[in-house]
Amino acid sequence: MAAGTSAFNQYLERDADGRMLRTRGRPLPAGRLDPLAAFLFALGLSVAGLLHLLITVNVLTGLLAALTLATYLFAYTPLKKVSSLCTLVGALPGALPALGGFTAAQGEVTAGGLALFAILFVWQVPHSLAIAWMYRDDYERGGFALLPVADPGGVRTGRQIVTHSLVLLPVSLVPSVLGIAGSLYFFGTLALGVALVAMALPMALRGSARAARRLLLASVIYLPGLLSLMALDRVTPPLR
Repeated sequence: MAAGTSAFNQYLERDADGRMLRTRGRPLPAGRLDPLAAFLFALGLSVAGLLHLLITVNVLTGLLAALTLATYLFAYTPLKKVSSLCTLVGALPGALPALGGFTAAQGEVTAGGLALFAILFVWQVPHSLAIAWMYRDDYERGGFALLPVADPGGVRTGRQIVTHSLVLLPVSLVPSVLGIAGSLYFFGTLALGVALVAMALPMALRGSARAARRLLLASVIYLPGLLSLMALDRVTPPLR
């Protein structure tokens, strides 16, 4: 489903990708792939993934995957050319697969699944805005209305990055509060969160490409670090 969604996105944005330096070498804008073939490939992947989840996992997980595809393609993708709110909208399909992992394992929406969804949702804002700031000129050429494009001074972009990095601190500790992760996760994730805030502040103060690149690297380290701590320090309820 994720691969199908990504392929559909490249099909829909092939003209904009052709105007951007970082994406003009992709198969569709470069003319190496026929658009119809890409569309059918994306459709085949999406249908196969959805059927697999519905038949072999459960209906709820399949519906969440379908919602992920729908919100990404029909909400986030068109909104990118209209409003800087697209980053928040795009965080929804970006976080839903984490919830789908929980529903696949447990068959229902649980507090743990919602906690991980919230972590992924908030984390995506500083992560995505760091990328958007680094390539804001390119995004402007592509006709995208991302926040760094509409905010050349970087004041609002920096504020959003720091705010969401700070919000991520308490949100990331919820799994320990719920009792699905232990003290190792709590203190390890707290340290990761503080480090992420420390990388966010220079981005807000200076708005340089170097600061954005460091923040991006920190966000890329943060998420697998948090998930590894959660896996290593999971709390298994006693057998009844």
